[in-house]
Amino acid sequence: MSLISDAIWAASPTTVRGQPTPLSTDPKGERIAFASGKSVFLQSIDNPAVSRQYTQHTAQTTVARFSPSGFYVASGDVSGAVRVWDCAGEGATKGEYHIISGRINDLAWDGDSQRIIAVGDGKERFGHCITADSGNSVGEISGHSAQVNTVAIRQQRPLRAVTGSDDTSLVFYHGAPFKFNTSLRGQHNRFVLGSAFSPDGSVFASVGADKRIWLYDGRTGEAKGQIGDGVHTGSVFGISWAADSTRFVTASADQTVRIWDPEAGKAVQTWRMGEEGVPSIPDQQVGVVWPSGRSDGLIISVDLEGNLNYLVDGSPKPSRVVRGHQKNITAAGLSGSTFFTGSYEGRVLAWDTDAGVADKVEGDAHSNYVAGIAASASKDEAEAFTVGWDDTLRSMSVPNKIFTGTAAQLGFQPKGVASTSEVVLVPSSDSIVVYANGDKVNSLSVKYTPTCIAAHGSNLAVGGDDKLVHIYTVSGTDVKETGTELRRATAPISALSFSTSGEKLAVGANNGKIYAFEASGEWKLITDRWSAHTARITCLAWDNTEKFAASGSLDTNVMTWSVEDPGKRIKAMNAHKDGVTGVAWEKAGKIISAGGDASVKVWKLPG
Repeated sequence: MSLISDAIWAASPTTVRGQPTPLSTDPKGERIAFASGKSVFLQSIDNPAVSRQYTQHTAQTTVARFSPSGFYVASGDVSGAVRVWDCAGEGATKGEYHIISGRINDLAWDGDSQRIIAVGDGKERFGHCITADSGNSVGEISGHSAQVNTVAIRQQRPLRAVTGSDDTSLVFYHGAPFKFNTSLRGQHNRFVLGSAFSPDGSVFASVGADKRIWLYDGRTGEAKGQIGDGVHTGSVFGISWAADSTRFVTASADQTVRIWDPEAGKAVQTWRMGEEGVPSIPDQQVGVVWPSGRSDGLIISVDLEGNLNYLVDGSPKPSRVVRGHQKNITAAGLSGSTFFTGSYEGRVLAWDTDAGVADKVEGDAHSNYVAGIAASASKDEAEAFTVGWDDTLRSMSVPNKIFTGTAAQLGFQPKGVASTSEVVLVPSSDSIVVYANGDKVNSLSVKYTPTCIAAHGSNLAVGGDDKLVHIYTVSGTDVKETGTELRRATAPISALSFSTSGEKLAVGANNGKIYAFEASGEWKLITDRWSAHTARITCLAWDNTEKFAASGSLDTNVMTWSVEDPGKRIKAMNAHKDGVTGVAWEKAGKIISAGGDASVKVWKLPG
């Protein structure tokens, strides 16, 4: 039996400083497509908690664009592959084509949804034009001497296309098949980063690292003139036209998104992200799209942190900011109705499990890898704790979603974190260190290397590389050995979880085996039959009834197990590309998981 996918809370678009981040929306303006990690996400614009994930790329994805028909998406990756796939049905791949021997930077569809031009950083060539259904060649991309960053195709006949490159030039093509027509030089004096034809095909525009915006005739490619000289004070990364072709929008490293009137030659509206007059690299705007098919005039831009900013007329600040992770999620924990996730670069997000949207945990955050998240065991659940490979322990206010107090300097690389109602416990390579109110208050040396930790009430369980689970009692700030060691695993212990009442303990090992014990008295074995994972168990969680446990593993699968029927399991295969790193039970029958694909997913038990 399989778990039923209930929701995908998407990752954020992957951004690279100094490079454009392409965004695309479907013809109805209902969904936005973007590349993230090795996946492509199609996210509902109005309800961001509803997404689809395409996982067939084997390399880092770079661009995804809806076809004008709205039935297909073409996506490219760093290996030079372009995949065309169905976005209306099951997501089946229609074709995979190797275009160049390097990163695909951009691609564009023709108006018939039949031809695709893909461009990027190749060795023998910088792009190619193919048919979407068979990959047959229908033109050559030539005339450039450096990587091509952008491509646009006129949607009307006669077909025209334009490419822009690091060699500061644009090349104009006639088609189909697409052939070199003219090289447009002299307009830009630095990298050309973006280009777009107006929907009516009458003009196209180009933008670049020289902060310039140029307009050209859509039929002949003749340069018509430059507008807005000196307005943008940083590289212009993105450009997108309104559906009526009377205005377009640009996104820039100067932290602004601007709407332009090409006839008047001036900006008619400006949004500035971040604080006025305070330069902020994360607030650089690196991509923008003006969805067609909508009546509300919504514009969506993406900043360097990967946040999607929803911009509407008359509102100086984004009406909504959709957040997610750009890097793989490395730790997760549930506190009440808030699901916390921490990622490889130190970003911690707080997800509202009812709405499926995230807020960034503000304040003094981790600078890299988040190694563990634990909710406070106190009654009010108002605090949670994180440890990271910047060798710090930090506390968070759950209701305010902010890091509080001063980070405790650990002086070692933490192996996890657990908390009781009074103290926080962090294992190092040779000890268990006790903290209270951010200060170190105690330490217990151990003769093994701890690998994971879990606590409930006065019970403390520590997994070791010696294949044993060591049991301690915690009283106030004291940690005492009980002499109890759970001997069952045949590989180092990798995950531990107490049930809600603290009466059961689940133990996961490096070889994919899971064991359940009674957490009192003689610590009797409940079952050792939970063994369908093929790689290290990374996370475990009990449901409130304590009859079921969920597990996540590096083998990419999420599984649920029954105490009453140990041979029975319900699975979600390939739940997270690059492994599962967090699981939690939101409520009876619902599981939240997080993983190496930077996304968070919700699963329902069948029946």
